[in-house]
Amino acid sequence: MNTIRSICVYCGSSPGRDESYVAAGRQLGRAIAESGITLVYGGGTKGIMGAVADSARRAGGKVTGIIPRFLMNKEATEAALSELDELVVTENMHQRKHTMFEKSDAFVALPGGIGTVEEIVEIMTWGQLGHHRKPMVFANIRDFWTPMLRLLDHMRTEGFIHSGHLVNPIVVEDAKAVVPAIVTAATASGEPNEGVDALIEKM
Repeated sequence: MNTIRSICVYCGSSPGRDESYVAAGRQLGRAIAESGITLVYGGGTKGIMGAVADSARRAGGKVTGIIPRFLMNKEATEAALSELDELVVTENMHQRKHTMFEKSDAFVALPGGIGTVEEIVEIMTWGQLGHHRKPMVFANIRDFWTPMLRLLDHMRTEGFIHSGHLVNPIVVEDAKAVVPAIVTAATASGEPNEGVDALIEKM
C-alpha cells in the first residue's frame, strides 16, 4: 500500500467565471488539511490557487508552495509566501514541475488554464511511460474537464494511447470526494513510485 503524505494540486491562478471553481478550491484545501496530508501547490496567492492554499492553512494543514522566481511578484505576495510551511523558489518552470513531482504522492487538476492542462498532461505522460503509479485526479467541477476527458477517449479510440491502463485518471465531480478517491486508489496500488530523476534518465 502506498501512503499518501502529500497531494499536489494544479489549478488556475485566476478565479474563473463561475464561483463554484473557487469554492471547490476551498473545499479541497480544507479536506487535504483535515486528512493530515500536506498540500503541494504552485505557490500563488490569487485565484483558485490562493483559495486552495488559504483554506488548507486555515484548517491547520501544512502547505508547500513551489514557485519560479519570475512569478513571485505576479502570482503572490512576499507576506503571503512567508506564511507557508515550506517555500521552494525555482529558477524556471521545468524545475518547478520537477520539484512538485518529487514532493507529491498524488496529483489533482482543478479548473485552470493552459498551464494546468500542461502540468496534468505531463504527469499522465510519465504515467503512460510507466515511470510512476501515483494517483491522478480530474476534479470535474461543473463538467469543466469533460471536453478534455472526451479528447482522451478519442485518443484511445483512434489508437494513440497504447498503455491505457497506465493513463486512467480518476474523475470526481465533487471536491469533497477527491481525497477519499486518492486514498482508495493508493490502497489498491502496491507498486512503488519512481523518482523523476530516474524517469528523465530513461527518456
